[in-house]
Amino acid sequence: MLTFIGRRLLSSGVVLLGATFIVYMLLAYALDPLEDLYASTAPNKEQLIESRIRALDLDTPPAIRYLKWLLGVLGYLVGRGTLGTSWITGQDVTHMLAVAIPSTVQLIAMSTVLAIVLGIAVGIASALRQYTGFDYSVTFLSFVLYSLPSFWVAVLLKLWGAIGFNDFLADPTLQWWTVAGIGLVGGLVFQVLVGGDLRRRLSTFLLATLATAAVLWGATATGWLLDPRLGQIGIAVLGGGAAVGLTALTTGLRDRRALYTSLTVVAIGVLLWFPLQYVFVGATGLLIFGLAVVAIGVGLLVGWLFGGPDRGQQMRNGALTALVVAILVFTDRVMQVWEAYSNSSRINGRPIATIGSQTPGLSGDFWVSTLDTFTHLLLPTLALILISFASYTRYSRASLLEVMNQDYIRTARSKGLPERLVTMRHAFRNALIPLATIIPLDLAALFGGAIITERIFGWSGMGTLFLKSLQTSDADPIMGYFLVIGSMLVLANIVVDFVYAGLDPRIRVNA
Repeated sequence: MLTFIGRRLLSSGVVLLGATFIVYMLLAYALDPLEDLYASTAPNKEQLIESRIRALDLDTPPAIRYLKWLLGVLGYLVGRGTLGTSWITGQDVTHMLAVAIPSTVQLIAMSTVLAIVLGIAVGIASALRQYTGFDYSVTFLSFVLYSLPSFWVAVLLKLWGAIGFNDFLADPTLQWWTVAGIGLVGGLVFQVLVGGDLRRRLSTFLLATLATAAVLWGATATGWLLDPRLGQIGIAVLGGGAAVGLTALTTGLRDRRALYTSLTVVAIGVLLWFPLQYVFVGATGLLIFGLAVVAIGVGLLVGWLFGGPDRGQQMRNGALTALVVAILVFTDRVMQVWEAYSNSSRINGRPIATIGSQTPGLSGDFWVSTLDTFTHLLLPTLALILISFASYTRYSRASLLEVMNQDYIRTARSKGLPERLVTMRHAFRNALIPLATIIPLDLAALFGGAIITERIFGWSGMGTLFLKSLQTSDADPIMGYFLVIGSMLVLANIVVDFVYAGLDPRIRVNA
């Protein structure tokens, strides 16, 4: 194992070395840091050009400058060098990356995780219901989203998701025909999702239409959008639905111990909602993380106490349900400051932000700052999800369809195993193997930022750093950017090999 890792690191280091050399040479001949001085009318123009040439060492051959930069990088790895300095701002590239990387991870991490989870889930559901209305709808939607330009999606979200919604909050009322129209659309969507024969589709359509219209009317009539809450009832309903859904996917509803474990965890979360409101006073990020760990521990304990022949399944269900309930309780607490946040002088009744990562001059506690971060992340996250969701859907659908036609799937069915067990334990794991190549590379690309999205939403991350450096012919920050991306991709390729071995027992990582 150590020999394998050593060989991969050595070969990857050689590849990264060659790539950095090529990029440095391209930048040396493509960028011109003297461009702004050519059109200068200053009387000491020649002196300015000569001073910049000396400062940037431009009279030295590019290959020699690359060696100096490389020695600086190697020295940085042992704590005695630097990744370079921006000739525009004079800042060390290490400091610039230390500021840009966390901002980029904050922007893209959640969107990538949600796109992966939703894309795989929808793709698998589409494959299991091949050639149905749901499958055709998902396929059509995936191709549409995949073909949309990212800048156009971002602009539309700013126009309708922020400006339009903020205008609506000034008078959150809907006419009856608008409620009826949205209800009909909701009914059509749900009957496609549920499927079945004509009778089942009609009943689903009617129930979903009435439910959608009722929820929409209730939200607008009661002013819920101006002061939204989940409360104990909302947490009980949503948590109960999550408990049933998770049990159906993991063990099946016939496993009563697993189902009762999940429902017990939901009941505990609902009962603890009131005392937790006092715990949340003066909350910090560390406290919230600790409470999440405790919640998962409670779920594991409840699963263990229910016993049975396979306690591991109950414990897993309890932990997953506890995490969902914890997220619901946290979300409810954040929603409680919505009215005060929206009516503050800095927000002025327009809570959904269109630019930046935070509201300048906004004061408040942990919950206000959390809500402010959410409102700034909402639109960029949606833009990135809509674009990457389509590719994950197509990959997962095609992969599962290929696996479901394999001989071992037919063998599992011939043994009389339930279809849920065949799909989740036999097909799903092998269907993830092709995705194991894509997902680690996408996660590594997180550190590269989203250049277009960051530009439109005014987010200062790695994408903005790269774009500004390119516009000002600032080579060192660009090389620092490329070094981070290249290193992460190299590590991601090594991780892919181990993921393969974990998913497919036929693959072994050895020397």
